[in-house]
Amino acid sequence: MEHQENLLSRFPGLAGYEKILSTGSEAVSVIKPGNQVFIGTACATPQKLVEALENLNPQLPDVTLLHFLTTGAVKHEQGKPLTRFRHKCFFVGSDVRLAAAQGLAEYIPISLTQVPKLFENRRIPIDVMMVQVTPPDAFGNVSLGVSVDICLDALTHARRAIAEINPNMPHTLGDTSVHISRFDKLVWNDSPILEYQHPHLDEVAKQIACYIASIIDDGSTLQIGLGRIPSESLKYLMDRRDLGIHSDVITDAILPLIENGTITGMAKSHNQGKIVASYCLGSRKLYDFINNNPLFVFKPIKYVCNFNTVSSQYRMVSVTQAFAVDLTGQVCADQFEGEFYSGVSTQPDFMRGAASSPGGKAIICLQSTTDDGKSSRIRALLHEGEGVTVARSDVHYVITEYGIAYLFGKSIKERALALIEIAHPDFRDNLLEQARKLNYVHARQVLKSHDAYHVEHERTVKLKNGESILLRPARASDAVNLQNFFHNMSREDRYTRFFQRLNSLSFNEAQRLCNVDQQREVAFLAVSGSRENEIIIGNACYFVNPSSNLAEVAYMILPEWQGTGLGSLMQARLMEHAKKQHLRGFIAEILTENKNMVRLAKRACDNVSVQRHEDTYEVTMLFDH
Repeated sequence: MEHQENLLSRFPGLAGYEKILSTGSEAVSVIKPGNQVFIGTACATPQKLVEALENLNPQLPDVTLLHFLTTGAVKHEQGKPLTRFRHKCFFVGSDVRLAAAQGLAEYIPISLTQVPKLFENRRIPIDVMMVQVTPPDAFGNVSLGVSVDICLDALTHARRAIAEINPNMPHTLGDTSVHISRFDKLVWNDSPILEYQHPHLDEVAKQIACYIASIIDDGSTLQIGLGRIPSESLKYLMDRRDLGIHSDVITDAILPLIENGTITGMAKSHNQGKIVASYCLGSRKLYDFINNNPLFVFKPIKYVCNFNTVSSQYRMVSVTQAFAVDLTGQVCADQFEGEFYSGVSTQPDFMRGAASSPGGKAIICLQSTTDDGKSSRIRALLHEGEGVTVARSDVHYVITEYGIAYLFGKSIKERALALIEIAHPDFRDNLLEQARKLNYVHARQVLKSHDAYHVEHERTVKLKNGESILLRPARASDAVNLQNFFHNMSREDRYTRFFQRLNSLSFNEAQRLCNVDQQREVAFLAVSGSRENEIIIGNACYFVNPSSNLAEVAYMILPEWQGTGLGSLMQARLMEHAKKQHLRGFIAEILTENKNMVRLAKRACDNVSVQRHEDTYEVTMLFDH
């Protein structure tokens, strides 16, 4: 340990506390048999104190080590965890995963926002707190640095406390200050602060990250969980404006967005212009950046995840990575095939808060298959040994590399079909068969497309009235909304489209208009409103005749949207798609009384021919390639 006189000259705030400066083994002597000891979080794990405790001789009996997320609290040798103590944890990270599997660590499934109450009422008593902090300032105050989370509450309610003082710990601002008099023992440690980086991601994960980014709007405030995919999604937000951060954890992924001016926090409802977090996992570059930086406000989990704060934050977006989702929308995010991984953490709080936020989004993301590709992570039923972390009633968006499903307010049949559509193609038929047996989908339901949803085919266009609408590929799960669309059409429009007086749109006909392969059968929808509340205002589709390489084309537009230029925009979009498929052109059969459609077809291209057959026109539109 550095000489006390030298330390006192460098850090005058230590004056008067020389007597409690000690070695690690002396410091942990305050721990008694049967004590419950809380260990500081993640990159702030007090490794020197933990090591001293493990090396005590004789060993202290019946001591329990309690922690949230730790790094280096459990040593490993030849793939085996080495610890002499019982561990209880709120998060099963890589540090304790093997210990948990072998019964050396117990997982407590609970939202972290509820933990401080258990410390306070001593249902989870803390006898000794071990934490890593900065050296004291001139007034004797230390900073908790990169880890406030539940540590501040644990420290508040601990009977005794030991601080590992590290000059490499960044001094963070917010609710991070603790007076040195709070500690019974002080241990000097000038080792580098632990660093963390997410491992390299494959193309599948990157595709999911792109889908996530595609639904995040300017001015959103983000909570990005610990998962690798949510963190990756930040890379695809460089073109957004005035994003904010209100998150339990922050990582290096936010730095490029700060540097290029994407993250400003100026659209936030609370802590405007500030990045609010509770703990930090990252590199030395991030630690140096947050050190004494007033841009960052570190606060306890119970504030950061408070429902009222989160829900009232403008356009709050929460992104959580899951292990599995069943066809009703139940999410497993803390257990997989019998083994505990990660934890409940702050997921339910942020999911509910973001869902209730004005313009907010609650997003669940996951790869469609296990890493070996042998099993679908979208399941008919969650497997034995896969608990529900997020209730289906709280689930809004689910995203895989095959697309985006929006579930909130949807029936089981609607949810099941939407989720099967974003499952891996190799498993869709089996999932559909299981869904039929469970009566989750229509008995005659089939899926014609086995591709990923083509988000690249989406186009946002502006109508003559100045309103922007989305033209997007249709999906089988659009059938119910198409039936609603049909009933909002006028009787005359129904007749000119279907050539008969229809009072209803059958299941089979609705499926024909949206359940297509997007190659020989192509369908696009024009939708207004947000993704959470889409209203179909137009339908455009074509069906290819292989013998002629021409496609029969048809359109439907709600009466109130006719005359806005929507028909021309849908026709142009279908032509763009058809030309890429190397079709020769379109043909359309149009009732002679449907003057608007005749005019639209004649404007399609230069080579248009019209033949009359009694009360219909056959219009042929040949493309210029």
